[in-house]
Amino acid sequence: MVQWPALSYDPKQSFGLDVTEVEYRRDLNVSWMARVYQPQGTGPFPVMLDVHGGRWNRGTRTNAEVMDRALAESGIVVASIEFRLAPDHPYPAQVADINYGTRWLKAHARDFNADPGSIGAVGSSSGGHGVFLSGMRPHDSRYAALPLDEAPELDATLNYILACWPVVDPHARYLYAQETNNEGLVAATNAYFTSSDGATEGNPHMILQRGEMVTLPPAIIIQGTEDDNIPVPATKEFAEAYLRSGGEIQLEIFDGMPHGFGYRPGPETDRAVDLVKAFIARQLSAPARTGS
Repeated sequence: MVQWPALSYDPKQSFGLDVTEVEYRRDLNVSWMARVYQPQGTGPFPVMLDVHGGRWNRGTRTNAEVMDRALAESGIVVASIEFRLAPDHPYPAQVADINYGTRWLKAHARDFNADPGSIGAVGSSSGGHGVFLSGMRPHDSRYAALPLDEAPELDATLNYILACWPVVDPHARYLYAQETNNEGLVAATNAYFTSSDGATEGNPHMILQRGEMVTLPPAIIIQGTEDDNIPVPATKEFAEAYLRSGGEIQLEIFDGMPHGFGYRPGPETDRAVDLVKAFIARQLSAPARTGS
C-alpha cells in the first residue's frame, strides 16, 4: 500500500463539470457503463464511486445525479456505475461488481485527473448495503472474484463510506416489510438473497454482531425520520454496533424526510450534501490513504 499526501479539498470550491460515459467492464457481449462527473481544473482531485439503489432489482447510474453533480462541482471525481441486478443475478453478484468497480476506479483514476489513493464510495438504499459489504470485506474471495487484468495487485479498500438511507440490516428490513405488508419489497429481497441465509450472512449489522474480523472505513449515514422503506431504529442500532466494533460513524437523521429524499433538489438535500462534503474533507485530511 502506498501512502499518499493529503489532498487539498475545499468543500466551498466550485467547478464546472465534464460528464462522460465510460465502459468499465465487459462481460462477454454485455457492456457495463460508468457515468463520470469530472471537475474542470488542474487537479488532482479526490475520487469516489457511486452505487445506486433500487431494491437490488432496479435503478440506474443516474439515480443520484443531483448529489453526484453537487459533490463533483465541489472538486471530487464521481463515477456512478451500472451493475448486475436481481433476479437474474442474486447475491453476491452486485457486491462483486462494486468490488471490481472500486479496483477499476483506482486503476483509472488518473485518466480523470484524480488521485487513486483518495478513493471513497457512496451508496444509497440497497447500494448502501453493497458498499458497506464491499468496504467491510474488501478481500473476500467471493466479492473479489472478477479479475482486473490491468492491475491485479489492487484491492477494494476504501478511505470512507457515504451511505444514504442504506439497507444496513436486510433481515430487519425484511421483517419490517412483512409487518407493513410491503409485498413488493418482500419479493425484491427474496429475489436478491434467494434464501434467508443470504440475508443474514450478507448482513452488515449481523457481521458486526457476530464479531467478524472486518475493515471499518469511517462512515456517514444520512436518513429521514419518515423513511417508510427502512426502519430508522435498525439504522441506529447498526451505527451503535459500528462504534462498539471500533469504527468511526456519523449518523445524521433528517426530521420529516422520506426515503430517497436526496435524489431531489431542495434545502434538505443541500444540507445533506454540505454534511457529506464536510465529512469527506475531514477524511481526506487524514495522513494515510489507500492507493496503488
